[in-house]
Amino acid sequence: MPIDDRVGASGSGVRRDLRDALGALAATPRLLVALDFDGTLAPVVDDPAKARATPEARAAVERLIAAPDTRVALVSGRSLRDLEQVAPFGDRVLLVGSHGIELRLDEPDDVLALDAEERAQLGVLGEVLDQIAGTLDSVWIEPKPAGFALHTRLASERHSRIAHLVAINELKAEAPEATVRLGKNVIEFSVRSTTKGEAVEHLRRYTRATAVFYAGDDVTDEDAFVALNAEDLGVKSGDGPTAADHRVGGPADVAAVLNLLATLRETHTKDGAGTN
Repeated sequence: MPIDDRVGASGSGVRRDLRDALGALAATPRLLVALDFDGTLAPVVDDPAKARATPEARAAVERLIAAPDTRVALVSGRSLRDLEQVAPFGDRVLLVGSHGIELRLDEPDDVLALDAEERAQLGVLGEVLDQIAGTLDSVWIEPKPAGFALHTRLASERHSRIAHLVAINELKAEAPEATVRLGKNVIEFSVRSTTKGEAVEHLRRYTRATAVFYAGDDVTDEDAFVALNAEDLGVKSGDGPTAADHRVGGPADVAAVLNLLATLRETHTKDGAGTN
């Protein structure tokens, strides 16, 4: 069972078990710090366009970006375009959007090219979900490069339940090949299948990381936690079942963990000539 290592309410203290684990991780030769955004670096808000990392989390990420032999990546269900807007770290961080479908690495952006069959499936998804959203109050559709997200955060419990059930049942018949992902107050449908776990494995190989730190809060982050190895470290932000090694209360606590990791990493690498 994962250990419940909640950080103090002020975000200023990290429990001993987690401190010890961070100390061991910070000594690795090449570290990859992979982070979900919403609910992890940034509090969850009703309008996703207004989400921003807390000042403390942003400062911690900046320190980790500057640390030798350390790479930072954001791994999100958001599209790359949205992620770049809400998390403007520039090209200093690696970006994974749409649960791994989109990548922005050090080279020019990979282009997401859908084939004719995928484009046809995407059209069907859009038509069905538009009809559902049009009949229920406060249910809305977010287009993504290879699919759509059905958002119900502002809807009543009844309308949210109806939207999810109707969408799943309709698309089983109309687009049976579509990938379905359940999140917090959102259900996503995609014509391509990939996971955050696959994205983390890709980033591990790309950065030649000897260990990975991953933090996330949602159901989709569980794929990343499961993909971690014995030398890695996973931290769950918030409540809910998890395969992560440790748990903290929310974004303020994640920021405290990241600041401690940055301090430990700086200490372990200050005498080296690491490359970023």
